[in-house]
Amino acid sequence: MMSYFPNIQKIQFEGKQTTNPLAFRHYNPDEIIMGKTMREHLRFAAPYWHVMRNELSDPFGSGTALMPWDDKSDSLENALKRVPVFFEFLDKIGIDYYCWHDRDIAPEGATLAETHDNLAKVCDALEQQQTATGKKLLWGTSCLFTHPRYAQGAATSPNADVYAYAASNVKHALEQTHRLGGEGYTFWGGREGYATLLNTDMKRELDHLAAFFHMAVAHAKKIGFKGQFYIEPKPMEPSTHQYDSDSAACLNFLREYDLLDHFKLNLETNHATLAGHTMQHEMDVALGSNALGSIDANQGDELIGWDTDQFPTDIYMATHVMVRILKMGGFTTGGLNFDAKRRRESHELEDLFHAHIGGMDTFARGLKIAAKIIEDGRFDALITQRYASFDNGIGAKVEAGSTSLDELDAYAHSIAAPTLASGKQEMLENLLNDYIV
Repeated sequence: MMSYFPNIQKIQFEGKQTTNPLAFRHYNPDEIIMGKTMREHLRFAAPYWHVMRNELSDPFGSGTALMPWDDKSDSLENALKRVPVFFEFLDKIGIDYYCWHDRDIAPEGATLAETHDNLAKVCDALEQQQTATGKKLLWGTSCLFTHPRYAQGAATSPNADVYAYAASNVKHALEQTHRLGGEGYTFWGGREGYATLLNTDMKRELDHLAAFFHMAVAHAKKIGFKGQFYIEPKPMEPSTHQYDSDSAACLNFLREYDLLDHFKLNLETNHATLAGHTMQHEMDVALGSNALGSIDANQGDELIGWDTDQFPTDIYMATHVMVRILKMGGFTTGGLNFDAKRRRESHELEDLFHAHIGGMDTFARGLKIAAKIIEDGRFDALITQRYASFDNGIGAKVEAGSTSLDELDAYAHSIAAPTLASGKQEMLENLLNDYIV
């Protein structure tokens, strides 16, 4: 069998003492943490669009990535050549899941029918590789933002014919996701927003978007797809404003249009940064509505004003993420998808492995630290103590909805002026450092 990475052996766990740059120091897939293996907790996934299709270009320069298997054509034959390369990568890096957009894996054809046929043929090859390797599809999606026809939106396009084209693409991408055993299906509305309100009927566009999602839910039921639907929030870029701007906006939209029972959120760290939030904030908003489903694991650069999609190396962030994943009981259909790309200077084949090793080790460390934090219980105890006045008496009546302004007024008159205990922020930050260091 031909090897596309002949100089790379399967990446192994060698522990913290190793000096081998092509080995895991912290990610031991079979190590048991809080009753599950690391592999089960983390459910790592690789994105086809970055691993196989990202040429490492930027706004000021062309691509640098070495991809010797790729003839640079947008042909079906070239698309099929990429498939075994990708699965060799998954095997050697030890990642069990992957994600795709329809246009990442298969090219547009001369007609819509040919486009869908191309997708089906590439999915034939993906299915064969899944059967041979045991790798699984975490989620699929349709690319409704790259082609010029979607320059003014897809499900929010002012053109009904474009809307129909988008619906056709989603129908076929959803069917192929179902065929490949995908555990979810994601919507990212890169063009579902506006460039200017001077030509936008926002309410009408949101109504159209909700109708689109309801049709997707109905079609999933029709074909027997039981996977989880996700929406991935992002505030802007490429649009001036995207309707799925952050967790709160997504949840408000889902509630307003009676879709919350069918969707959860796929949150990305770099998108949280662009929204002016922390990833912890975005996760807590989603968790409050039982709507956290999956994670696009990356990080951004606060000094750069766009979505840089860097590989995650921030142990503090990984710890915050994993505390929340553990507290919600772990992933079900979701996982940690490395929606991240190498830097333009890191163009060699080996760099693809270094990048994923670093991300996987970072989240393995975050998982171990998060488990210690939860098992130790000191953070939880301090938070419980902080809100103790709501556990009984007038506070408990507030939470039960069984009091009134009149009663609260009378109560306030009956007590001495309240004093606050310290929030102990610095102590808590020191405590977090102790766990991490």
